[in-house]
Amino acid sequence: MNKLYVESIAGKLDVRSWQIENCVELLEEGATVPFISRYRKEKTGSLDDVQVAEVKFDWEKFNELDKRKEVVIKSITDQEKMTPELQKQIENSIDPQELEDIYLPFRPKRKTRASVAKENKLEPLALKMMSFDLPEPEEFAKKFVNEKVPDAQAALQGARDIIAENISESKDIRQELRKYYCKSGVIKAKVVKGKEEEGANYENYFDFSGDIAGMPSHRVLAILRAAEEGVLSAKVSVDENIAKKIISHKLFNGRRCTSHQLYEQFEIAEGDAYKRLLHPSIENEALHIAKEKADLDSVKVFGENLRQLLLAPPVGQKSTLALDPGFRTGCKVVCLDAQGRLLAHDVIFPHPPVNQKIDAMKKVTELVDKYKIEVVAIGNGTAARETEAFIKRLSFSHPVKVFSVSEDGASIYSASAVAREEFPEYDVTVRGAVSIGRRLMDPLAELVKIDPKSLGIGQYQHDVDQTLLKEKLDDVVESCVNSVGVNLNTASKHLLSYVSGVGPAIAQNIVDYRNENGPFSSRQQLLKVKRLGVKVFEQAAGFLRIPGASNELDNTAVHPERYALVAQMAGDMSVPLQELISNPIKVNAIDINKYVNNAVGLPTLKDIIRELLRPGRDPRESAKEFEFSQEISTIEDVKEEMELPGIVTNITNFGAFVDIGIKQNGLIHISNMADHFIKSPTEVLKLHQNVKVRVIGVDLQRGRIQLKLLQ
Repeated sequence: MNKLYVESIAGKLDVRSWQIENCVELLEEGATVPFISRYRKEKTGSLDDVQVAEVKFDWEKFNELDKRKEVVIKSITDQEKMTPELQKQIENSIDPQELEDIYLPFRPKRKTRASVAKENKLEPLALKMMSFDLPEPEEFAKKFVNEKVPDAQAALQGARDIIAENISESKDIRQELRKYYCKSGVIKAKVVKGKEEEGANYENYFDFSGDIAGMPSHRVLAILRAAEEGVLSAKVSVDENIAKKIISHKLFNGRRCTSHQLYEQFEIAEGDAYKRLLHPSIENEALHIAKEKADLDSVKVFGENLRQLLLAPPVGQKSTLALDPGFRTGCKVVCLDAQGRLLAHDVIFPHPPVNQKIDAMKKVTELVDKYKIEVVAIGNGTAARETEAFIKRLSFSHPVKVFSVSEDGASIYSASAVAREEFPEYDVTVRGAVSIGRRLMDPLAELVKIDPKSLGIGQYQHDVDQTLLKEKLDDVVESCVNSVGVNLNTASKHLLSYVSGVGPAIAQNIVDYRNENGPFSSRQQLLKVKRLGVKVFEQAAGFLRIPGASNELDNTAVHPERYALVAQMAGDMSVPLQELISNPIKVNAIDINKYVNNAVGLPTLKDIIRELLRPGRDPRESAKEFEFSQEISTIEDVKEEMELPGIVTNITNFGAFVDIGIKQNGLIHISNMADHFIKSPTEVLKLHQNVKVRVIGVDLQRGRIQLKLLQ
């Protein structure tokens, strides 16, 4: 195990090296992030799932770096230019950019001015000049005149070309310049002539400059996207004099030229190296580094939003009537039982232009009575507020709660292969309404079926590195699914596929086994599932729940490997296992210190005690009804100074979007979230949080509403 890599990750996470070593060891044995963070706390020093995921991500990057090192070493060795010092430099590199800097002088390249000069036998002249000991360079250059080098000036020009390329390939110079560009550079954006109308969305950047180091990620991504589309030109500007001083300082490194004439030659070579070779290259690298940083920032925001969305409060297993609202095409209505199975579907037309209000009232009340509906889910798209008002005016024979549900991604789901497989005999409108109802009952179970990028959260998700985005979002989904736990007998294959160690193929095998043999009665039965071996069982079992199992621990987060330990605790307390579970007097009386041994430490024992107190507890809160203001129904009704209730629908680095009960969401800019400075909106807001806001601006022409968060 590479100690340099371990120390690098440990420093980044501010933890001990042994924690990283043990974590990497577990990962390389095939353990998953949720399993390691939940059931191997003693080995990792209680690294949480976010930290373990970071270790996994960084270690995979280092594995890629090792593969690149092999290519670089082979290339240099094949050129017969490898030295022990160079090999050590390569092996000790922990930064991909540093590795490329080391390799740059040896990288095969196309014909350059320097390579032509070398072909013309001018390298000895360049090397003599670079010894800094050449009193009369012009006189010495005459020795190199030949049929391809007509005079001393041409010889000096060729030598300068070689020196310029050497300067541009110097690892130390490139690193210092890169550091300077990334710290002090300014990104300057200008609109491309004739693109003003086409690029109207980027108007704020038509003549823009900002420090590269402090520029918010959304601005970096917007500018680079506009540059990609040909609307803007984007450049990095620095103080050229400072850049040249950096080059000169690193080049001379305390040495002096033996003559003023030689110094002049170096000045010309340095200027050429900077303008022709270094600036274009380092400028691109600085923009690339800014893009990578913006990608990570945006993915972090997206991931946090996704976590909050997936862990949104469920209403639980309740008979549900779901509506996908509409005007001309009507409102699609479905009834679902407490397990989310489709019982009935219909279409009502309570709004213009059809206006079949009486018929719609009759249909809804009959469905509510017939299927003993407990909750109503209304999609928050077109005609949502009108549909909500219509439902709330109805009288039912029993209490019914009404909820507004985000329908972002419902249309994507309804047309997907997943939806076609679940409901082959129904069209997309029915499937979309079912999705709305199910995501109220259990957002996590339903939303795992939809590509996170279709859920209307995050910022510039299509501009960031898609591989990075997918990897990080998969980590978030996996973390959420396993933190909640999954009912082994009711979960879909899509939900099961995110359980630690399972994956799509084994998830399908679990469902097939369930269909053929009936519900699971114990976790141990999992070992009878095709391709589900001991290793997968170890990784998955603790996250799968079986309500009503003969062994009550099968419905808890206690791992089967610790069942004997819990049985020992029950025996020591002189009570049957079933009397120990959920018995705070007995559980709190357990002296956990007596059970500490080489395999089990206090972190695991404390987790077991928490689970015995509240077995199988869902960490999510329960969903609550929400009431929008009745004062407004369109943007024309919104006036400055109004104070309105709202729901946070999306969070970005620059602010949060809020549904205030009309078609257009309002924006709370980060500067309007608190009376003190905050770095991120997530310091004060969460996705789907209920908030109260004040309207501070309305732009009817652009359909924009500016809001201030009321504390």
